[in-house]
Amino acid sequence: MSNTPSDGDGTILVPIANRETADRQLDTAIDIAADRSYRVLLVYVLDVPSQLSLEDGRRYLLADEDEALLEAAAKRVESNGIPVDHRIRIARGVATGIVGAAEAYDVDVVLLGWRGRPPRENIVLGNHLDKVLKNAECDVLVKRIKTPTPPTVDSILVPVAGGPHDELAAETADSIARRNDASISLLHVLDPDDPELTVEEAEVFLAETADWMGNSRSVNTKIIENADVSGAITDSTTKHDITVLGASRGGLIQRALVGTVSEAVGRHAAGTVILTKRYDPVRTRIQRLLRVVRILDGDVPFERISA
Repeated sequence: MSNTPSDGDGTILVPIANRETADRQLDTAIDIAADRSYRVLLVYVLDVPSQLSLEDGRRYLLADEDEALLEAAAKRVESNGIPVDHRIRIARGVATGIVGAAEAYDVDVVLLGWRGRPPRENIVLGNHLDKVLKNAECDVLVKRIKTPTPPTVDSILVPVAGGPHDELAAETADSIARRNDASISLLHVLDPDDPELTVEEAEVFLAETADWMGNSRSVNTKIIENADVSGAITDSTTKHDITVLGASRGGLIQRALVGTVSEAVGRHAAGTVILTKRYDPVRTRIQRLLRVVRILDGDVPFERISA
């Protein structure tokens, strides 16, 4: 098998671990890939502990079921007329394997599955997910997969606040809506005590977003006032099949990994939820430069530098 995935306008990487989560991730991956003429790259990461060499990991840990899982997923993608490749990637850690695959195959977006488990100390969505969100040099989608994807998708909710990841949420919803002939509802919740946008700014932002999304489907907009932003969004999710929202303003660092609003909605929303994080290469370069400065100042040990 070649080292380069087959032809397409872009690549969506789907790391899979078991059949149930793979099926739910593929529901969305197929919609996006078909709409954008992307190819799909399926990756199973074989996590090899430090006691074993990577080659011994392949020999002793790789099971026939792992290869069968990849092949079954590839057949499903291919049956939808989408170019697909699959790889087994051996790594010291699942997140390392995913980030490495995204770089090695120059992917445009990674689609992760998330069970929506409660947060733990210093862990927001999950240990692997947090690392991929922080380190992947591409767009990242996180789909909550604790519930099945609805058999039909008629309505998609896109909460927006003018943040840096809203555009990716809108693009993702647009692809899913186009594939399913679904309507889209753009929602802005205005916190009267701490508004991110004025009413006028929100109206303009919603109108401009709806304008480019509304060429082939129904798009409506709504502004509501509520001091409990995440609660208001969560209540609105009950009227829709899928909710797609960008990481809240504040970036992807420490507890602001996806933002408190996005995290809360992601955990408590009804139906299917997809969180989106747009890759910002400028921000990433700045973070690396700041890290070098901290190393030179003696704040970070030199041996902790990682690519």
